[in-house]
Amino acid sequence: MKYVFGPVSSKRLGHSLGVDLLPPKSCTWNCLYCQLGRSKNFVTERQEFFPREEILAEIQEALSLGTPIDWITFVGSGETLLYKGIGWLIGEVKKLTTTPVAIITNGSLLYMPEVRLELLQADAVLPSLNAGSEALHEKIGRPATGLSFSRHLEGLQAFRKEYRGRLWIELMLLGGINDSDEALRDLAAVIRGINPDMVHLVLPTRPAPEQEVHLPTEERIERAIAILSEVATVLDPVKGTMSLRNSPDLLEAVTAIASRHPVQQRELLKAVQECFPGDVAKASTLMDEMLATGRFTVVDHAGEPWWVVRNDSAGQEPETG
Repeated sequence: MKYVFGPVSSKRLGHSLGVDLLPPKSCTWNCLYCQLGRSKNFVTERQEFFPREEILAEIQEALSLGTPIDWITFVGSGETLLYKGIGWLIGEVKKLTTTPVAIITNGSLLYMPEVRLELLQADAVLPSLNAGSEALHEKIGRPATGLSFSRHLEGLQAFRKEYRGRLWIELMLLGGINDSDEALRDLAAVIRGINPDMVHLVLPTRPAPEQEVHLPTEERIERAIAILSEVATVLDPVKGTMSLRNSPDLLEAVTAIASRHPVQQRELLKAVQECFPGDVAKASTLMDEMLATGRFTVVDHAGEPWWVVRNDSAGQEPETG
């Protein structure tokens, strides 16, 4: 499929069917930790990058397979809310299924009333908040001109007042950058003013091209949970697992996932083995065959091999990457 991938398993959203609305990389920010790499050009104007009817048709097709799904998650190879018409898609999906809809976004466009209005039908919205000050917002998010920290907060606070669904803040904790007591207390003050239902701590476990991106220590993670828990419920950043058991085509499923974010080889092998219980040799052979297609490159990150889609191979894939 061009726009739909998964379902992918995670701690936060269970078995989540992903819907990618953007061509890579279309973003308002140039995040320090982004596994997609640097933004060559910022995209700040909302548009209908792909026909909404085609996206909806793929969602219908995926739902017709009867695969168990806990969430339908709208994401983007960049900033999800750049897709103009996301509100229409949410509404149409709600007509098709009772499966809840989640939106993953950096939240940079929530200052726009029309964007907030489009999201009111969603069951959960997960915007990013990685800094409690303008300086750290600029350092981590490296946003396009005009998308200041104050504007970001303005959007989050306004959305909280209007939205009745679950607002789950995503906070990327970066070792040596936003995990000091001072930075965490600044974040806590800002979060108190937003009043989200929950804060999801996430860690930079996937390969990022920037050398200054590091995992925080266990002590810093525990300290972050302690400080932030004073103002909100905090979800501990425990990694989810991948499932490929209901994928009709393993190669296409892995390509779709790896084109959106790197996949840990150990996690991938485990997911493939689960498709063939008791046949370790077959799983290893399939891994070798997938790698031999030339679609993937294996990179090292923190001593672990990860699969990423080759740039030339990705160019032969559907437009969403």
